[in-house]
Amino acid sequence: MTQNPSTQALSDAGVSIWLDDLSRKRLQTGNLAELLATRNVVGVTTNPSIFQAAISGSDEYDADIARLAGEGKDVDQVIEVLTTDDVRNAADLLADTYASSKGFDGRVSIEVDPRLAHETEKTIAQAEHLFEVVGRENVMIKIPATEAGLPAITAVIAAGISVNVTLIFSVERYEAVIDAYLAGLEKAAEAGQDLSKIHSVASFFVSRVDTEIDARLDALGGDAVSLKGQAGVANAQAAFGVYLTAFGSERFTALADKGANVQRALWASTGVKNPDYSDTLYVDNLVADPTVNTMPEKTLEAAADHSEPKAALSAETAAAGEAALERVAEAGVDLADVFAVLEREGVEKFEKAWNELLKTVSASVEAARA
Repeated sequence: MTQNPSTQALSDAGVSIWLDDLSRKRLQTGNLAELLATRNVVGVTTNPSIFQAAISGSDEYDADIARLAGEGKDVDQVIEVLTTDDVRNAADLLADTYASSKGFDGRVSIEVDPRLAHETEKTIAQAEHLFEVVGRENVMIKIPATEAGLPAITAVIAAGISVNVTLIFSVERYEAVIDAYLAGLEKAAEAGQDLSKIHSVASFFVSRVDTEIDARLDALGGDAVSLKGQAGVANAQAAFGVYLTAFGSERFTALADKGANVQRALWASTGVKNPDYSDTLYVDNLVADPTVNTMPEKTLEAAADHSEPKAALSAETAAAGEAALERVAEAGVDLADVFAVLEREGVEKFEKAWNELLKTVSASVEAARA
C-alpha cells in the first residue's frame, strides 16, 4: 500500500501522526493496520472515553467478558484485561515502527484510572502496574497534568517508564509538566537508568480551549466576537515557545549528554468542534519538528483529503500566540478561570466515561453469571 500524499507531507515536516482511537474491531478487521500503511499513522492514543465507546458499542468483547466472569474476576479486573489486551495487541502491531524510530513512535498509550487524578501515590502505583500488565516496552502510561499528577510524572519517569502527560490546557501548567519530566530524568540518571530508553509526550489540548473561550467571547459580545476561533491555536503556539526554551536549556543539555530524549509536544483534542472552522484547523496550523498530532479518524481523513500545512512553529509564532492570548484577556476573558474549568471538566468527563463503562461491564458480568 502507498501512503497518502497529504499525511506524508505532515510526516516529512516532522509531525508524527497518532490515531486517537482504539477498539478490538479496528484490530480484528485490519483497519488499524491499513491506517498504518496508508495514512502515516505511527502511534495510538486511548482514554477512558475511547474504551467506553469501544466496549459498550460492540459485541467483540462479549466472549471475553463471559470467560473472565466465569473465572471469578470482578468488574475492575475484567475491564483491565479487556483494555490491556487491546493495548498490547496494538503495541505488537506497532513494534516495527517502534524499533525503526528508536522509540519515538510505535507507541500506544493507556491511561491510569481517571478516579485517581487527584491521588499521587495511587497514580504512581497504577502506572507501574499497567506497565507491567501490558508488558510491552512501547506502551506509554497516561498521567493527567493535575497538581497531584505532577509528582507522579516525576516518579514514574524516574522508574524508567515512558509517560504521556494528558489534560494540559495552560502554558503555565505545561511549564510545570516539563519541569516534572526533567526532574524525573535527573532522578533516573542518579539511579543508573538508561535515559535513552525513556520517552515522553505532553498532550496539550486544543479544540476544547476554543470551545470554552468562544462561548465567553459570545457572552461578551461587541468586538470580542471577532477574536473567536483564535485562542486554541494561539495557546498551542505559545506552548511550543516554552518547548523551544526548555529543551534548548543548559538543564536539558546536561541530560541530553547522558542520552535523554526531548519530551515532544502532542496536540490533542484536534477534532474541530465548530463547523464554521476548517476541519483541519488544528492540523494545518500546528506543524513542527518534532511534534505529535493525535487525531480522531474523522480528522485524519480530512487531513488526508485536503490538509494544507502552514509554516512551522517557531519563536516568532510563539510570540504571535502570546499576543493573541493577550487580546483575548484584554477583551474580558479570564484565562486562568478558563484553564481551571477545562481541567476540572476534563477529569470529570473521563470519570463519567469510566463509570459508564463500569456499569456496562457490570451488567454483562452479572448476565454471564446468571
